[in-house]
Amino acid sequence: MCGIVGIASQSPANQLLYDALLLLQHRGQDAAGIATNHGNGFFMHKANGLVRDVFRTRNMRSLPGNFGIGQVRYPTAGSASAEEAQPFYVNAPFGIVLAHNGNLTNAEQLKIEMFKNDRRHINTDSDTEVLLNVLAHEIQQATTGYSLDPDALFKAVAMVHQRVRGSYAVVSQIANYGLLAFRDPFGIRPLCIGVSETEQGKKEYVIASESVALEGLGFQFLRDVIPGEAVFIDMDGNFYSQQCADNPTLNPCAFEFVYLARPDSIIDGASVYATRLKMGEYLADKIKREFSSGDIDVVMPIPDSSRPAAIQLALKLNIEYREGFIKNRYIGRTFLMPGQAIRKKSVRQKLNAIGSEFKGKTVLLVDDSIVRGTTSREIVQMARDSGAKRVIFASAAPPVKFPNVYGIDMPTRAELIAYGRTDEEVCREITADALVYQDIDALKRSISDVNPALKSFEASCFDGNYITGDISRDYLDHIEFTRNNPKEENEDAVRSQLNLNLALQE
Repeated sequence: MCGIVGIASQSPANQLLYDALLLLQHRGQDAAGIATNHGNGFFMHKANGLVRDVFRTRNMRSLPGNFGIGQVRYPTAGSASAEEAQPFYVNAPFGIVLAHNGNLTNAEQLKIEMFKNDRRHINTDSDTEVLLNVLAHEIQQATTGYSLDPDALFKAVAMVHQRVRGSYAVVSQIANYGLLAFRDPFGIRPLCIGVSETEQGKKEYVIASESVALEGLGFQFLRDVIPGEAVFIDMDGNFYSQQCADNPTLNPCAFEFVYLARPDSIIDGASVYATRLKMGEYLADKIKREFSSGDIDVVMPIPDSSRPAAIQLALKLNIEYREGFIKNRYIGRTFLMPGQAIRKKSVRQKLNAIGSEFKGKTVLLVDDSIVRGTTSREIVQMARDSGAKRVIFASAAPPVKFPNVYGIDMPTRAELIAYGRTDEEVCREITADALVYQDIDALKRSISDVNPALKSFEASCFDGNYITGDISRDYLDHIEFTRNNPKEENEDAVRSQLNLNLALQE
């Protein structure tokens, strides 16, 4: 999961890009990067760390130009190396920088094609570098001579859609030509456009993962990028767009609404906050069916993303709502932290219980989801340590039973507490007295109720339905093996590189 932004401005873009990345920081805390275009050259700075730590005054001064792109990263493919921080750069044709949110499911196949057919070298394990080189190759194939026009770019993006599988929302900058953005034909990862007008009547544009980034910069939300669509803004501020995919469909990621996106964002016409309120209503209906009146004394959210659902749930059940946990906002999101030991330790640093709110009560704890179960188990224990009589745990999302291969760090079944377990077994694992999960149909209705135009969703982590149609058991077994055996993966990569080099020499 990452956050991306592209700026086409009439004034220096560096501060706008920096501010946008701060607004998207929740989408990735491992690395940040900005690349700007000034004249015929690119200026780039990127490193591991939070936005505020990566960019100092001297770095900002070295990023001139009115056009640029930026990204905050949480790695789901490749490694956490600073070398894989985005944007990525390729010098031919024309010079291109690119940042990407999502995950390519056929990246390994594309690497082979790059070597054998396109004669391009991939230098990292990042699928973003693969995507950049596919785009660069297709732009080269679509152009004649030394000029570039929107039609050639749209033709190139159409070929990218034909070659690339998986999820991808992309912002890219072509040196001295303009800003190019596009979205995969399934519309899995979000991407939206904002517009502003200068005092001189010139239009400026921002393209970002979430609408909150547009509004925070003072831009007016224009619309979402349509699945399969490409948008190009030239250096004079002229706006071009075209559908570049055959039979595109809109299938936004349901987990964006559950957890990933900020509540003040609107994704594909649905307010994230409103969908979370609806999740609380549907969860209340289920709890009403499973528990008698008076069984629960108080409803408490696990801060912060579950708060809207918990508030609406308490209101519908007519049960007292209280804040029992206080969050330390200077600790990162534990779901996104690498390693179980780090996640477990950080829970106690991140949350502190108010003992008086728990003592002698049957407490209904509401969380947005249960993924690995580490956080849930620690929270239940904190409630007991604070004197809770009984602890009922409710998840605003259904059980996470399947790996996510579209850009969220849920790649192995063994890491998912609900995989291969019944709800009762999960309840025992997290040591709760009772457990209630949202139903999958209710989750989807929570989003559709807010925007009835949304009828299909990417919800593979809940229902195991991989909408791109290219995910097999062998594929899942392979990514699990490489994640659990990094040494073997590196050795395989070396062997593959040698085989490719030999193939090129034949």
